[in-house]
Order: sequence, then C-alpha cells, then structure tokens
Amino acid sequence: MKTRSIIILVGIAVIIGALLAYSVDFSTYDTIESAKKKEGKFVHLIAKVDLSKPIEYNPEKDPNYLAFHAIDSLGGKTLVVYRNSKPTDLERSERVVMKGTMRDNYFECKDILLKCPSKYKDDKQNLERSINQQ
Repeated sequence: MKTRSIIILVGIAVIIGALLAYSVDFSTYDTIESAKKKEGKFVHLIAKVDLSKPIEYNPEKDPNYLAFHAIDSLGGKTLVVYRNSKPTDLERSERVVMKGTMRDNYFECKDILLKCPSKYKDDKQNLERSINQQ
C-alpha cells in the first residue's frame, strides 16, 4: 500500500474518532445548589415540580412561556423558566430532567424530559392482577 493511502486512512480514522467523541454527552446531573455555583454554564438538573406553588402558563397570552418552581432531591429550590409550550402531564410527572443554565434567580430551561414511572407502575400492577386471576 502506498504511504499516501495509509496517511489518508489514518486521517479519516482520526476524523471519525473526533466526531464520535464530540457527539457523546459527558455531562453529569447537578443539584440546584451546584448549578447556582455554575451560573451561566450549561447543566442538567433532576427535580420535581413544586405543586404547592402555581404553574404560570397562559397560552392565549404567550404560548411559549412556562414558569414553575422545582425542588431537587436535596431540597434545593428554584424558579424554572421554559420558553416553549407546556409539556403534557407536567403536573403528574414524578421527576423532570431539565437542561439549561442558571441565571440570577432562576433556571433558564432549554429542554425538558418528563419521567412518569407511576404511569407504567399502574400498568404493571394491572398486568400482575390479571396473571394472578388466571
């Protein structure tokens, strides 16, 4: 094989490796307190929606503005602002995974993923009941 061909193959392999390394998400989950210390940096939070405080969403006024309070597992609290439409079943979600940046006194959320294991837990219990009845 020619030296030039080997160099081209090695170059292609390095480019593919760099693209794969760049596409992998190495981020970890932060608490609200640690996110406050990283103000302005992109972080991931896992929290619950604080249902004791109102959820602000008025689609007639602004369909791309949602504000709610969140509590993490260590008791940290913050206001979350999500500039997109309200996800379905936000109030029923057990946990919310949020990606975004901490600002002065709120979390500017760019993406929300709802975790609803209770929905599947009910299905599992119904399945177990039907199996036990047979």
